[in-house]
Amino acid sequence: MSKAYTDEHAAAGVDAALPEIETWPNQFRNYEVEFSVPEFTSVCPKTGLPDFGTITIRYVPDKLCLELKSFKMYTLAFRELGIFQENVVNCFLRDIVKACRPVQITVTGDFTSRGGISSRMTASWSKAGAKSARSAKRSGR
Repeated sequence: MSKAYTDEHAAAGVDAALPEIETWPNQFRNYEVEFSVPEFTSVCPKTGLPDFGTITIRYVPDKLCLELKSFKMYTLAFRELGIFQENVVNCFLRDIVKACRPVQITVTGDFTSRGGISSRMTASWSKAGAKSARSAKRSGR
């Protein structure tokens, strides 16, 4: 029988040191950017087997846009990183929001089938939602 999943498995890769995602000043407003990483790879922290998938990012820039070469270097850092698929998507979201504070963003990970099961994870963030959460904290809700 295999060992159970541990807290170490669950947290693997979440706080890894990754290359910085650079930005450049946005010149326009009210448009959406979409790009994908069709050959994304990472490693399952429990089995050590590779995970393959497509990561799609859709965001509305505010003051900054993502610089794609630095973003490519960021994604390549996951190739040898032990991290669960769910955490991949949430790390992408966290790190992009930190880099450029978009108006809104959605990150989707479509991972290839393993054992006959395909998976898709989606994580979203918006400035409006973040402001609402801050307002609720201040008012004691």
